Amino acid sequence: MDTDILPYPPQRLRQSMDLHPAFPSLRPYTPPQNAAWQRHFLLRRRTAEVAVTPANRGVRSAKAARVEAALFVANGALTLRKLAQFALLADVEEARQLIDELNTLYDEQGTAFRIEQVATGFQILTRAEYVSWLDRIHHRQERQKLSSAASETLAIIAYRQPVTRADVEAVRGVQSAEMIKQLLDRGLVRVAGEDDSLGRPFLYGTTKTFLEAFGLQSLSELPMGEDLRRVAPDDAEEDIVTL
Repeated sequence: MDTDILPYPPQRLRQSMDLHPAFPSLRPYTPPQNAAWQRHFLLRRRTAEVAVTPANRGVRSAKAARVEAALFVANGALTLRKLAQFALLADVEEARQLIDELNTLYDEQGTAFRIEQVATGFQILTRAEYVSWLDRIHHRQERQKLSSAASETLAIIAYRQPVTRADVEAVRGVQSAEMIKQLLDRGLVRVAGEDDSLGRPFLYGTTKTFLEAFGLQSLSELPMGEDLRRVAPDDAEEDIVTL
């Protein structure tokens, strides 16, 4: 290249480029002074919008989440005392309040389950309208189905407990040792003590599992319980026969 046609010698040109670069160096962008305030305002408005959105109403508190988790993993019903202990709650009243809050949330969301009181505790149970569908999935009817003889024996024990095997057989009119054994194996019946009669035979009664299986809080909820329950000797009226 002919250096004579250049307006400046090469050395002078390089010096000029160093002093006056064709492209100025990039500088970090400095936002206006009120940009931080604007971002803070927008963030607050966005947080307020999220707080009032209907979808956020289903958010559980930490305590309610612990109660729900404890009920989900429990093998059976949990009493309020144990629930308060496991979920790190203040007392049983707080546990009951959180159960009510969760049930309200379940009803609003239309969930397939609710927290129900069974036996002496609380348990997460599916709603009644899904029973037939769940039975087909888990074959629960085949697993929990009782024969007519076992159902009859269980009904006698439930209504007349505590009762001896001889009392059950007197009502049924047939031997019931095998039926009672099956009910014991299934955990629906337990040995409730010994009778004071000759030989001190065992007394049988129902268990907590029986209440949970039939969704009962207590034996007083048995159908026609007042009419079919065992009558105490002091309450029984003696029949007077005139000869």
